Amino acid sequence: MNRLVLALLVTLPIPLALAAPLKRERKPAPADPFVWLEEVEGEKALTWVAEQNAASHDELTQHDVFAEIETDTLAILEADDRIIVGRRRGEFVYHVWRDAKNPRGIFRRTPLAAYLAGTPEWDVLLDVDALAASEDKNWVWKGIDVRRPDHARALVRLSIGGSDAVVVREFDLPSKSFVEGGFELPESKGSRGWIDADTIFVATEFADGTLTDSGYPRIVKRWKRGTPLADAELVFEGKRESVSVGARHVDYGETALDWVWHGTSFYESEEYLVDGDGLTLVDVPRSAEIHTVFDRQLIVELNRDWEVDGTTYPKGSVLALSLADLRAGKKTISVFFTPDESTSLQGIERTKSYLLVRVMKDVRDELYRYERKDGAWSGDEIEFDGLGTIWTSSVDVDHDDFFVGFGSFLRPTTLFHVDAATLEKKVIDQAPQRFDPDPYTSAQMFATSRDGTRIPYFIVHSKDLEKNGKNRTLLYGYGGFRISQRPRYLGATGKNWLARGGVYVVANIRGGGEYGPRWHDAALKQHRHKAYEDFEAIAEDLIAKKITSPTHLGIQGGSNGGLLVGAAFTRRPDLYGAVVCAVPLLDMRRFNKLLAGASWMGEYGNPDIPEEWAFIQTYSPYHNLSPLKRYPRVLFTTSTRDDRVHPAHARKMVALMRSMDHPVLYYENTEGGHAGAANAKQRAYKAALTMTYLLTELGQ
Repeated sequence: MNRLVLALLVTLPIPLALAAPLKRERKPAPADPFVWLEEVEGEKALTWVAEQNAASHDELTQHDVFAEIETDTLAILEADDRIIVGRRRGEFVYHVWRDAKNPRGIFRRTPLAAYLAGTPEWDVLLDVDALAASEDKNWVWKGIDVRRPDHARALVRLSIGGSDAVVVREFDLPSKSFVEGGFELPESKGSRGWIDADTIFVATEFADGTLTDSGYPRIVKRWKRGTPLADAELVFEGKRESVSVGARHVDYGETALDWVWHGTSFYESEEYLVDGDGLTLVDVPRSAEIHTVFDRQLIVELNRDWEVDGTTYPKGSVLALSLADLRAGKKTISVFFTPDESTSLQGIERTKSYLLVRVMKDVRDELYRYERKDGAWSGDEIEFDGLGTIWTSSVDVDHDDFFVGFGSFLRPTTLFHVDAATLEKKVIDQAPQRFDPDPYTSAQMFATSRDGTRIPYFIVHSKDLEKNGKNRTLLYGYGGFRISQRPRYLGATGKNWLARGGVYVVANIRGGGEYGPRWHDAALKQHRHKAYEDFEAIAEDLIAKKITSPTHLGIQGGSNGGLLVGAAFTRRPDLYGAVVCAVPLLDMRRFNKLLAGASWMGEYGNPDIPEEWAFIQTYSPYHNLSPLKRYPRVLFTTSTRDDRVHPAHARKMVALMRSMDHPVLYYENTEGGHAGAANAKQRAYKAALTMTYLLTELGQ
């Protein structure tokens, strides 16, 4: 779907048995006694939420450590010496700054030369706090789309309370004001993008029935300035069972194109070129991902094997295809990247003259600059010192310079300015240390899963750690949607957890993208249990090494990671002493009926198909609770304004556990979206709840 980037982030063939109507009868599922909690803002549901919140607040805030953690975390989040990672647009660098005085943020810019010199001259363009006060709206900044090539206008995105759905307004950058009578879109999860100074592509909820079952737009139009949105020109219309549609205008320097994408599932999409008044389907696999165009070559990543004229290109490969030949119905292919057992592609971006390619080797980031000369590709590594995470910023086709961030668990981010032509790096900014790193060390280890697969994980702990099984250990995991877990500076976690003797562990289980499509595919649908077995293998490895023990081992995950830890504690309650389950999926019988859930059936399967519910129900946490088992007391957190993963997942799980007399804690923020918090104070409060819970549950 090019690709929907959902804070969760190829379908398998439909079973032959589904080609004809199913004849056998199936007993109806028992009524859900807590379905009333699915009414997000229902009076009864919100009263229940308030009661749960009060109980958790009263218990956890009474501990002296709570106030200390909340204060320390907020100080870090609002510190004046934070690193400033701006985004270049033209000859300016833009940034949103938040602090105690400006919790919603101020949108500002500085000349590029001043930013590079380390003496930024910030000019405030929009005060989001002032806007929220004047309009009596709980606005949360969600970003901008700046018009090229003049960089004079932008489409500003604002959400109410941090939800995925946004309101869009046209903003004039020179005058620092919204454009009267300009482009404006009502709240929607859709997309938008500039075509030219007076035209944009729009995918939104145009009227009733114009959304997919997943809650995303299924219609995209071309909207001319000064005309009603209702009169915008239809470009493409998808189906209700599709995931989403959208369009974009892209200028690749030597090639300008209009694209339409039609997300037929979460992992498959049809890509079209807009040629005149018609559409030309790009003849590549639906599961492939089109990254960019370079030297009139379409750069395509394969997520499935692809056979062309007797040659099989393996999944994980990156191919360059002649765009002119594709339009003519032919395929001229060169191989740009081929993975191996330890290496996978993590991202491709293009500058004016080069491609930037980030790869991962055994979960260790590397960055390369590629160029094409006389039809041949060559690459040079942009080297960084140490084990850490690399990310790029302000990469665009107008320039060959860009920004790179590099950091690790114990090393805060350093921001570099890089010249792609010379590969020279200059330090622009360095984030300060938030805790003393000297007493600690980090390492990569491997556990062996049930089927013999080696599963990597990272561990951070004191250099003088005693392997006595008594160390409070926090194991974090995700394991889905081909999202890789990489070393990130621990910041507040270092100060709040490591400094109190805690051990921190990050799991790289199957379902993620650490080893490319094969690692992800290994835990898709009916193979989901592999991710849970991998997670259990890491927990058992930590125990076997006497780093910790079940009494002192806590686990944490959010979104799909919330499903992971939900499945973990219902499968193996004997392994864990504490569980933090954030913005989770838990009711896998109804996940596809709630908000964006229908879009994730490519990941989990369709619970409405009996054959697929048969494997989904084996791990669905809501359906595997037992009144006869003893579970660790779980802390569930979510958000009323989460319009991606329905808060009812957490609500209903808590209600069911309470009905079985299982101990449980619950916190639901009334805003914050899928992130669970809309500002620094809310983040600090939630962090203090979480850390206080872990410290008290896991003992000394």
